[in-house]
Amino acid sequence: MAAILLAASCGGGDDSQSDTPATSSPPASEPTAAPEAPPSAAAPELVIGRVLPETGSLSASIGGALIAGVELAVADINAQGGNVKLIAGDSATDPDVAPETVNRLLGEGANVIIGAAASGVSQSIIQTLYDTQIPQCAASNTSPSFSTQANAEFYFRTVTVAVGESQVMANSMASRGATNVAIANRADDYGSSLARLLADDLAELGVTSQTVTFDPNSPSFDATVAEIVEMGVDAVALIAFEEGISITRRLIEMGVPGWAIHLTAGQFDFGMPERVNPTDPTVVDGLRVQSPSGSEEFNQRVFEKTGGNAIYGGQAYDCAVILALAALTAGGVDGPEIIAVVPEITRNGQKCRSYRECAELVVQGVDIDYDGVSGPLEMDDVGDTTVGRYLLAEVRDGELEVIETVDVSLDQ
Repeated sequence: MAAILLAASCGGGDDSQSDTPATSSPPASEPTAAPEAPPSAAAPELVIGRVLPETGSLSASIGGALIAGVELAVADINAQGGNVKLIAGDSATDPDVAPETVNRLLGEGANVIIGAAASGVSQSIIQTLYDTQIPQCAASNTSPSFSTQANAEFYFRTVTVAVGESQVMANSMASRGATNVAIANRADDYGSSLARLLADDLAELGVTSQTVTFDPNSPSFDATVAEIVEMGVDAVALIAFEEGISITRRLIEMGVPGWAIHLTAGQFDFGMPERVNPTDPTVVDGLRVQSPSGSEEFNQRVFEKTGGNAIYGGQAYDCAVILALAALTAGGVDGPEIIAVVPEITRNGQKCRSYRECAELVVQGVDIDYDGVSGPLEMDDVGDTTVGRYLLAEVRDGELEVIETVDVSLDQ
């Protein structure tokens, strides 16, 4: 189970009544821009291949922020004495396309991979990266499966497993008085695992739940919505990607109020209210959605590149910085040597919060503990981040507003 360490919100404990978005104060040393520094002779050239959704069902919601996070990190690393090259690739949010992209990137000399965005798409490339001993960092994969599968030896992630998002979601729903929740989840690894965790977390809070699973490629979701309505529940948790727009629209049309609907990270989109109802986005007022994110200060940098979306951007940034620091620590770009040091540079050493600050310590032979823009990280031995940062947002007057920033720590 996850324990909430910090819930910083304006207006005290009643997060449903505050009209002012909450803010969090990042550490003073957190990078806000790329300070100039001469390249370090100690830094080996690391070629990063990114496999992220330029197209497909996640491109509109999280693709832009993920890509922006990686690009900002590469710029910062190189400006702060690092030596990183970025090769771009589109996952298309498609398990048939991503493997072809990975093969191209490896052929072009990628030493490490950042991506894919969806857990299911990462599963389509993880065996290839295991076979070729190429480290893979995922910024938005929350499926618990990666923690135990044999071919995840070269895989790690900067986002907490689904239990972190589940806890934030369950606490939010319970705090608003939900007693009987319909959990509607897409039929894939991400949807099924998060649905199970959410049901357990809701039960811990005394909230009953019923689950309905849907095919995300279905031409119509009328049957799914009808089943939800027939359940007679007082709240709906919708675990979806792009198809969530159609399902939310239909739920509203069937009389489910916006405040009774809670969405997951794959649907965090500041344009979502207008996409549900272009003529009256206020119909989803009260709807809530949460997502992993970076600090407020870092998010502002991502906003400038995406026009207002920052979800998973901080996690993508930290993927690149960790990989660059791991290569520096390992003294080269050998995959097994890089992956061997990844967990250790995020825990138990001297705290540092930028590539330059951490790299200086590494060169001096000091063990480091990188605290990223997405939180303290504190990676465990299998490459799972155990401390994560989330944004909780609510639709008010037809606009999605961030109301809370929450840091979550997973019990070990």
